Amino acid sequence: MITTAKRLHIIEEYYFSSKLREVRQLAAEGKPIINMGIGSPDLQPAPTIVAAIVAAMQDENAHQYQSYQGLPELREGMAAFYSKNYGVALNPVTEILPLMGSKEGIMHISLAFLNEGDHVLIPNPGYPTYTSVTNLVGAVPVYYDLKEGNQWEPDFEALEQLDLTKVKIMWIGYPHMPTGARGSLELFEKLVAFAAKHQILLVNDNPYSFVLNDNPMSLLQVEGAKDVALELNSLSKTFNMAGWRVGMVLGNANAIDAVLKVKSNMDSGMFYGIQKGAVAALKSDKAWFDAMNEIYRKRRIVTEELAEKLGCKVYKEGVGLFVWAKLPDGVTSAEVFIDRILHEKSIFITPGTIFGSNGEGYIRFALCVEEEKIREAISRF
Repeated sequence: MITTAKRLHIIEEYYFSSKLREVRQLAAEGKPIINMGIGSPDLQPAPTIVAAIVAAMQDENAHQYQSYQGLPELREGMAAFYSKNYGVALNPVTEILPLMGSKEGIMHISLAFLNEGDHVLIPNPGYPTYTSVTNLVGAVPVYYDLKEGNQWEPDFEALEQLDLTKVKIMWIGYPHMPTGARGSLELFEKLVAFAAKHQILLVNDNPYSFVLNDNPMSLLQVEGAKDVALELNSLSKTFNMAGWRVGMVLGNANAIDAVLKVKSNMDSGMFYGIQKGAVAALKSDKAWFDAMNEIYRKRRIVTEELAEKLGCKVYKEGVGLFVWAKLPDGVTSAEVFIDRILHEKSIFITPGTIFGSNGEGYIRFALCVEEEKIREAISRF
């Protein structure tokens, strides 16, 4: 038997990869599963986006290897999108790099900057991939607390008490996943100052800024952010293109160049047609966001009703694609709670524990289910 690499001993299979096998098996057995666990948009991209990729299939260049940096018009489209929606000026040649989804950017950034033994500041609760990638590259996760009493924002006094001498990267993500905390420009200013003071690369993971959020923000709006920061963004949630795998990393030109050195050894460019579809998506106007958010707004109202039906207390200030809720008094395990609902009511909800120890006592509902299905879930109780 060929033994696996030691790095696999310190990570586990991604939660949704394993849990969804169980959910699919229950569905195959005839269970009427309502999946409110995973944030995969069920809505469709705009017809203009689909038309763009279909038309691109006839282009004589469509099936060749593509540039590692993406089409110039894609980078220009990303720059125009940031200028229009965030008021951020970016050089499309040196400060933007298209990615095959922002998730791969977490790995690329980590490979570009982390040596074995380096430390990484990771939010608790937060996206599990920050931890798994940190472990895969041999770095050390250092968790910082986010708590409801502080609006799910970092405690800077507590951060300053940590040993920061080995910290190379700090991961943040606002609007926050899983809680939906909005963040603010004032918070971003504090984070940029903290990163500059301690010579830390600050990375904001920003895929949810247009979902149920009237004030989209970018870390790069803060003066001096480009000196110390990168931002990841994605078309997955904003334009219902999760399976297309289109993301971007933006910000510090030297850091972008370092990420490109890694990326250019990992793939051979994004498919031409998908890039053309992404160009069309980035030109979407306010009417697109308004129409999408009207659907999500109705879903959120009904999902909050479901959460309250379960005796949970909803975090009402949240934005983005999820509803974050505190478990009923007396319930001690989020995983036991959601498993009982899965097997007794055929409804899959995510336990907060997969996002870190501060997620214990909470559950997360995704808004990627039709309103009628959410009402059906309520009726099962």
